[in-house]
Amino acid sequence: MKVEILTPSSSVFEGEATLVQLPGADGLFEILNNHAPMITFLGKGKVKIKMEDKDNLIYFNLDGGVVEILNNKVLVLAEKCSSI
Repeated sequence: MKVEILTPSSSVFEGEATLVQLPGADGLFEILNNHAPMITFLGKGKVKIKMEDKDNLIYFNLDGGVVEILNNKVLVLAEKCSSI
């Protein structure tokens, strides 16, 4: 699935992934391929992305935002986000 993380000032990440873990309002949740459509608020915490073409994991610090999941695309609109 395609994953994009955007802040008001820049594009932080764009790539293909098999798993995305995000900090929701009630705790962590994971998104896998073919997830049902969803829009929800995000809290402060860590974002984990498992890359599709590699076995490595990428982490980001998130200061809140919104995520939209639609047609195998995960779009994170973050207030602030930085790589770890």
